[in-house]
Amino acid sequence: MTTMKVFRCPGRHGYAVEASPFLPNRLACAASQYYGITGSGSLFVLDQTETGIVLVRSWQWGDGLFDVAWSEANEHVLVAGGGDGSLQLWDSANQNAPLKVAKEHTQEVYSVDWSQTRAENLIASGSWDRSVKVWDQNLGASLATLRGHEGVVYSSIWSPHIPGCIASASGDGTLRVWDVKAAACRLAVPAHKAEILSCDWCKYDQNLVATGSVDCSVCVWDLRNVTQPVNQLLGHSYAIRRVKFSPFSRTVLASCSYDFTVRFWDFGRRLPLLDTVEHHSEFVCGLDFNLHIPHQVVDCSWDETVKIYSPSCLTAAS
Repeated sequence: MTTMKVFRCPGRHGYAVEASPFLPNRLACAASQYYGITGSGSLFVLDQTETGIVLVRSWQWGDGLFDVAWSEANEHVLVAGGGDGSLQLWDSANQNAPLKVAKEHTQEVYSVDWSQTRAENLIASGSWDRSVKVWDQNLGASLATLRGHEGVVYSSIWSPHIPGCIASASGDGTLRVWDVKAAACRLAVPAHKAEILSCDWCKYDQNLVATGSVDCSVCVWDLRNVTQPVNQLLGHSYAIRRVKFSPFSRTVLASCSYDFTVRFWDFGRRLPLLDTVEHHSEFVCGLDFNLHIPHQVVDCSWDETVKIYSPSCLTAAS
């Protein structure tokens, strides 16, 4: 592993971190006071330097913040999801208050994602109210509400390949694929016999989706045949909080867990576990790959740190 860079945010427990799609050294972190159970939230915009991580800007919110996503159209704009059911649009170039607040969800917003296909500029939100909502880039009134999950929605992610297509993961144990235009569920996969906290699309194959569950497994699914997963990745000892596909390899993905570890996998190999990184002392909730710096990873934890590093298993494989 190369040198690890650390940012400390005392009294704030990290829930989500995302590398900027525009600026190679910029990232955002959504964090909450008191483990997100009560208290306020913080949104941090951070830059990595040669030697560490510096704070560019931070905002406070009256409730916990659970997820963050950068705009795919404006390098200064980001959206966060809050415990009060709100989405807030923030601009790192100015102001102390959000550009816009949208409050339609009736419970916590646990997931926000900005669409990546050129044909659209939309935001998806997943909530504990069991719905997924779709919004325009200005957070006007929601454009669609997707209902069908029978449990909390923990994750709602745009397909990077197919316009108007979202995958969602829920406490009901299903992975669902949605057609936004028709506001209809096209596929419901009983992916785990436990809550699913995360899902992500493969960047190189429009049919592959990964799910991470409370059952400690990551499953990789081919949506053309969901009778069984393409691969089941076992190794974590507690719930998997987030899964992320690599932007540089079809079969490489990362997962972070309540077992305090981040694991790296290549499901194309007979022995898929590449490495286990144990550098946190609490739940690891946020995880992302840097699009601009190959094999660089950023994560955040309830131990009040954000960490940037390049796992040797990825740099060696390349």
